[in-house]
Amino acid sequence: MICWLDGQFVDGTDPRISALDAGFQHGVGLFETMQARGGKVFRLPDHLERLAESARELGLADPLRVEPLAQAVEQVMQKWGESPARVRLTISAGVVNMLREARDGRPVRTDPTLLIVATPPTPFPQPMFEQGVGVVVADDRLNPLDRFGGHKTLWYWPRLAALREAAQAGAAEAVWFDVSNRLACACTSNVFVIKGGLLQTPIARGEEPKGGLRSPVLPGIARRTVMGLADEAGLRVERVSLTIDDLLGADEVFLSNVSWGVLPVVRVERSVIGGGAPGEATRALREAWLASFATLTAG
Repeated sequence: MICWLDGQFVDGTDPRISALDAGFQHGVGLFETMQARGGKVFRLPDHLERLAESARELGLADPLRVEPLAQAVEQVMQKWGESPARVRLTISAGVVNMLREARDGRPVRTDPTLLIVATPPTPFPQPMFEQGVGVVVADDRLNPLDRFGGHKTLWYWPRLAALREAAQAGAAEAVWFDVSNRLACACTSNVFVIKGGLLQTPIARGEEPKGGLRSPVLPGIARRTVMGLADEAGLRVERVSLTIDDLLGADEVFLSNVSWGVLPVVRVERSVIGGGAPGEATRALREAWLASFATLTAG
């Protein structure tokens, strides 16, 4: 483990932050989970721009300077070396009494705590990709009126609880719907369905039609990459509103995040997808993902 905290490398087993830090006290903060190969982080500028956008929209920091963040990540990678890594960047509001400042009518001024941790990447068994996985439907629902939805905030308990319940059911992930029963995302990934040669994915934050409700779906970095790869392959892509019937009636379903890339889904609850095996388009997109990942982390 390599641990960088507020400008200096520290013992990863004993980092020190204040007991009054708003991230610990109230979950006030954001994070990005990134993947690195050969000393380079996959789509680092995209991750940091998304982080800065969320910090601005949610009032954590404005502006959040991307260049120093990139330099800090690069320092961590220089110390880590060229072996594969999972890089977690966490930024919290630091030590600030947000309630008192709000009562006093003063703007909240934060001195953020910044933590970057590099560890070996999570290993995923190859059969997950060769045979596909099952998912369950989360019991809870996402709310389009929640302005914190669609951002990677430190409030991750509901997602982790749903993941635990999925694992107990023998599934790899849990998919989420919103309060209108529209497909949203999975706990740690975005969802794609393929039907009749058309690739569809739920509308994400920032993609909403004019006058429409805010989307609670995170605009994933892997999601963006996959849509670009699909376009290059001549596969038409749509950002649309999807229902449970669209999900269960799909020819193919897969999940995307930067940790596993493209993960085929062959079962939703008890319903089999696409004959119970990863589909041709999903396999092709996974191969394209692996090639893209290798290229972007090499240069």
